[in-house]
Amino acid sequence: QVQLVESGGGLVQAGGSLRLSCAASGRAFSIYGMGWFRQAPGKERRYVAAITSSGGSTYYVDSVKGRFTISRDNAKNTVYLQMNSLKPEDTAVYYCAANARQLALTNYGYYDYWGQGTQVTVSS
Repeated sequence: QVQLVESGGGLVQAGGSLRLSCAASGRAFSIYGMGWFRQAPGKERRYVAAITSSGGSTYYVDSVKGRFTISRDNAKNTVYLQMNSLKPEDTAVYYCAANARQLALTNYGYYDYWGQGTQVTVSS
């Protein structure tokens, strides 16, 4: 069992930056692939970024490439999402998730544990 708690969301103007954190507790964090997903009002939850257990590989949806960076610190049991050049269309609840099998890291259906989410609002 893994418990995930996100933090760092808030209100920011377009062009600004936020850094989301996801702290994990429970079983060995370092064995899990990790992902960030987001859900805007009235829309499905969508993949944003993912990182393998070692941190050696990262993946991004096209719309955030060059603006967002996913990273992790296994010593601190934490995964991060640095978000720069934010746009109003980035407004959503952001969720982190843990994937025990490290399969299909871009597919939310393969994730085993989820946090409660943190709201990110980007004003124009």
